[in-house]
Amino acid sequence: MIRLLIVDDHDVVRMGLKQVFSGRVDMEVAGEARTGEEAIAAVRSTPYDVALVDLSLSDMSGVDVLSRSKAIRPEMAVLIVSGYPEDQYAINLLKAGASGFVAKDAPSENLVSAVVAAAQGRRYVSPRIADKLAQGLAGPAADQPAHTQLSEREFQIFCKLAAGQSVSEIARELFLSVKTVSTYRSRILEKMTFKSNADITYYAVKNQLIA
Repeated sequence: MIRLLIVDDHDVVRMGLKQVFSGRVDMEVAGEARTGEEAIAAVRSTPYDVALVDLSLSDMSGVDVLSRSKAIRPEMAVLIVSGYPEDQYAINLLKAGASGFVAKDAPSENLVSAVVAAAQGRRYVSPRIADKLAQGLAGPAADQPAHTQLSEREFQIFCKLAAGQSVSEIARELFLSVKTVSTYRSRILEKMTFKSNADITYYAVKNQLIA
């Protein structure tokens, strides 16, 4: 039996996801969470096989939930289920340790396939993302979004800077020093050839990384 944790701040979405798995004899929705903090508490208290996490929660991003959950239970698979564009997020999330990315408007059989793959220790990617990953193995692709070259931690901090958080706020949230976060910020600006946080936010909005 695959034990699932569903993390989404919308009741209707959680109900819809539960419905997808309700007829399965090999899967069980064993827990739910509305916020990132609830999700972290659930992961600490109960073993799950797969967590399905929304990318945008009321108190933190799905990237944060992914990072903290994997630190607590490295063996638990995390699938990101989101309405944000797959092309923009999937590669960075896979690099950050996610077992896959499933669009919220994808057919339910895709979600089930993703859960099965994740529970077996495999990664789930759509054919389009698989092709992008293959291109990346052959060398940096010219049409790859600039943010896909960021490391896991750089991307996490990039998302927070794009959302308007200050260096000190990010340092507090991630239990890092202000100097460390500032160093990451400098690396992000250098890698993406930006000059300021405003450039980061503009890029993120343009590429639908934030609403």
